[in-house]
Amino acid sequence: MCGISGFISTHPQFSTFIASMTDIIRHRGPDDEGFFLFQSATLPPLVCGGADTPSDVYQSELVYSPKQTIDKTSEIPIMLGLGHRRLSILDLSPAGHQPMCDSTQRYWVVYNGEIYNHLELRTELQTLGHQFFTHCDTEVLLAAYSQWGAACLNRFNGMFAFLLYDRTAQTLFAARDRFGIKPLYYWIAPDGTIAFGSEIKQFTVLPGWQARLNTQRVYDFLVWSISDHTEETCFAGVYQLRPGESLRIDCGLYWQGQTFKAGTPLPTERWYNLEHKPLDLSFEEASQQVYALLEDAVQLRLRADVPVGSCLSGGLDSSSIVCLMGKILQGQGSQQTFTACADVDRFDERHWAETVVAHTGATPHYLYPELENLWKILPRLTWHQDEPFGSTSIYAQWSVFRAAHQAEITVMLDGQGSDEQFCGYHGYFNTLIREYLQQGRLGKAWQEAHAVRKIHGTSKTQQFLAALGVFLPQKVQTYGRQLLGKTTLSPNWLNLTEEITDYHNPYQRDNNRLDTITAFSHQQLCTTNLPMLLHWEDRNSMAHHIEARVPFVDYRLIELVYNLPTTYKISNGETKRVLRSAMQGTLPELIRHRVDKLGFVTPEEVWLREEQPAQFRQAVANAIEQSYGLLNTSALIITDKIIKGHYPFSFLPWRFISFGSWMEAFKVKI
Repeated sequence: MCGISGFISTHPQFSTFIASMTDIIRHRGPDDEGFFLFQSATLPPLVCGGADTPSDVYQSELVYSPKQTIDKTSEIPIMLGLGHRRLSILDLSPAGHQPMCDSTQRYWVVYNGEIYNHLELRTELQTLGHQFFTHCDTEVLLAAYSQWGAACLNRFNGMFAFLLYDRTAQTLFAARDRFGIKPLYYWIAPDGTIAFGSEIKQFTVLPGWQARLNTQRVYDFLVWSISDHTEETCFAGVYQLRPGESLRIDCGLYWQGQTFKAGTPLPTERWYNLEHKPLDLSFEEASQQVYALLEDAVQLRLRADVPVGSCLSGGLDSSSIVCLMGKILQGQGSQQTFTACADVDRFDERHWAETVVAHTGATPHYLYPELENLWKILPRLTWHQDEPFGSTSIYAQWSVFRAAHQAEITVMLDGQGSDEQFCGYHGYFNTLIREYLQQGRLGKAWQEAHAVRKIHGTSKTQQFLAALGVFLPQKVQTYGRQLLGKTTLSPNWLNLTEEITDYHNPYQRDNNRLDTITAFSHQQLCTTNLPMLLHWEDRNSMAHHIEARVPFVDYRLIELVYNLPTTYKISNGETKRVLRSAMQGTLPELIRHRVDKLGFVTPEEVWLREEQPAQFRQAVANAIEQSYGLLNTSALIITDKIIKGHYPFSFLPWRFISFGSWMEAFKVKI
């Protein structure tokens, strides 16, 4: 797990730019740093290290080992630069240094992530004549690309984002994994320089940078509480490579004048799509396959040369991972788990986590995120996240990774991605009822609503209204949201709505995506929910020099579960049916039958209404001031109504606060 930097320019730039881009993400890789500097086709590239490059890396005889420090090249203009920050996970020796090249020095790569099946690929490539000199998956990536070209991506089981320069073809190839576990951003400067980075903050050190507001994406965040659902970001002109996408730049043509316009996205290719191919399996067969794939996904993600721990919320997902780890690691020492707890009983999962700890014999760490500390670290947390975030649950997750770092854990397994494929969110019941109604199966819809009422306490009327609400006229939906104190299409607290071109709810932009469980799951996996969760996970973990691995996002498992019959996942008021069945005998029964839904939450409602209402109110007032007039005093009025209980609790006040903090942290201009 690492951080990568890169740029290509038609106007030679100094190497100090790539050094600054790499330095600002030192938290992603404090163990090593390296640089590849390309001057021209007639001159050999310069391979450099830096202050954090270990002495034994300089002394190694590898062809990609640095020959000098980058500060010695500060006056040398370069056309292309690659930078790397390393968090050592596999092959801790100097052989794991990056940028790395193949034996011919044709291909040079900076890579962030893990290819979990690198051992199997290594064996296959050896039979094809490739020789290996390291134990790194990076070397496997290079060999795979030289053998299969871009088609190698389909052979990787892992999380990755990389930049690969082909010196012979003079092309720069960039790719991101299937579901976007690892990030990759780009920005085109006013002079046409194209810069790439693992985090948006890397562009802030470059000439021509000015943080400017992307009003549409900010609207989506503030009104609909969503981000990472498009190639755009909250920063105007900053784009991300979407999950399952790649791009290729012909640097030769680019240097000859075929430039790209600042403020417009680069042409990309989609190399992966999650396809619907229904499977004909019995429920028992499906359960067996789910168990086998999840167990293998966990086992693959235990491949590391550093200590591995796990997040534990006490829910079905993280508990499944912890129990499978316990089974796999039996006799190899106790695993360590990390749980965010709360002093308020209804938000506290400690008793659930303790059940799993007792079952596995893990060594637990229980932490209690404190509100006072949140206010202290909010600027730092905002800076690490790059963009505003929707609730203080991100702070709870931050605290978990901080505790893991303090315990000297370098790799953590987490349960992201399960709810989106196994229909774990209770909102899936609304879609299921809607699906039955559209099929004319009124009795089945009523039966499902009755089961949900019995198990989860949600009234049948409320369920049917939620199921049918998407088909109501927009004016009726808006009126209903006003009655509930929720945001509307043109909220009176926001002063940028006349600049918005798309007022639609991103969760309902395409009605057909909400008509079936399969379509809704696809949307959550590929567009709306999972991309946000993975963004937050990446930033929180890397801020503490930790690699987070997510076994449920193994593409083999997602493709299996996505194509199972709906009733295998959700039916009769029960979510995650096939996962619960698969984990019988592995999970404690108390956890396997758990029906409530939390997961690394904070008692934000109690903090807002009872513990520090004045502090939250002041933070909203500060946000109004920090927003350069985008937020107005109506934001305070709605916050007061939520605090006093006149409106139901929502995370809207926190979105105000986070947005203001982001504007301040990055000096964003309108």
